[in-house]
Amino acid sequence: MTKIDIISGFLGAGKTTFIKKMLKEAFAGEQVVLIENEFGEIGIDGGFLKEAGIEIREMNSGCICCSLVGDFGKSLKEVVDTYHPERILIEPSGVGKLSDVIKAVQDVQESIDAKLNSFTTVVDVTKCKIYRKNFGEFFSNQIAYAGTIILSRTDKAKPEKIEESVALLRELNEKAPIITTPIDELPGSKLLEVMEAEGSLEEELLSEMPCPVCGCHHHHEGEEHEHHHHHHEGEEHEHHHHAHGHHHADEIFTSWGKETIRTYTREEIEYILKELEQEEKFGTVLRAKGMVAGEDGNWIYFDMVPEEQEVRSGAPEYTGRICVIGSKLQEEKLEKLFGLAE
Repeated sequence: MTKIDIISGFLGAGKTTFIKKMLKEAFAGEQVVLIENEFGEIGIDGGFLKEAGIEIREMNSGCICCSLVGDFGKSLKEVVDTYHPERILIEPSGVGKLSDVIKAVQDVQESIDAKLNSFTTVVDVTKCKIYRKNFGEFFSNQIAYAGTIILSRTDKAKPEKIEESVALLRELNEKAPIITTPIDELPGSKLLEVMEAEGSLEEELLSEMPCPVCGCHHHHEGEEHEHHHHHHEGEEHEHHHHAHGHHHADEIFTSWGKETIRTYTREEIEYILKELEQEEKFGTVLRAKGMVAGEDGNWIYFDMVPEEQEVRSGAPEYTGRICVIGSKLQEEKLEKLFGLAE
């Protein structure tokens, strides 16, 4: 079964840099075909396989690069039949609608023994605002349908600019992970893990919480979520219940979570965790977990249950993430405690 990954983004966003990194670090040793798909463009080069509309452009890092024109489904089938790749990377044209590319793949994936694995959009953090203004629907579509959003040039942008861009992207896509850590600081394997991942830190923690009624942990061994990355408004995850009607943890507990590019010191995090023990201040905190950038360039991971805290160093994450689970949580006070209040 061939995996198909779509990497979208406007011209100059950094798609090529990202793809080269993934070929070298995440897909090394795999048979990969990179397809540059210019929808509707007519090929004038004599080197086309005329009946399928495929032009082999170059080969680098063991990757076959080609352009498709004409009948997308027919061309994709030709690529699969000819090269039998383990993975196909599709790089749509800069102004292509991501939803169109996703639909085109979904329409043919069963007939060619392939499956849509991920759909990612690369966005230049310095141009978010102007692109949304100038490219309107095309920009919004690439963001709204992305399973993962990668912000490029965050190493050169001011924190305020990054925060402004994240807020703008969140207006268009509430669920997708937004990678704000410079991609040079993350290994390809971590980037691929984020692109393929299901669920948020909040969902992970809630799945670990015992049922308030029976004390059981509601893990569903072997059960897999269907791979839907773009959750539309009003769409809810299905909750699983015991046959005898017990409530699931996320129906009883409340959660507060934030993504942040803010940096912290180890001492700050240790102080915050001690403060969370004080029920009268923040509500009943049953669990807190997070990974945030440290001021010294290292990342700080923390985990807390009542009367027990752990703070340690860890590998860079795609962005800072904090989650607190409990009951009667004072969200505004939590925001202030973590230094995230505006």
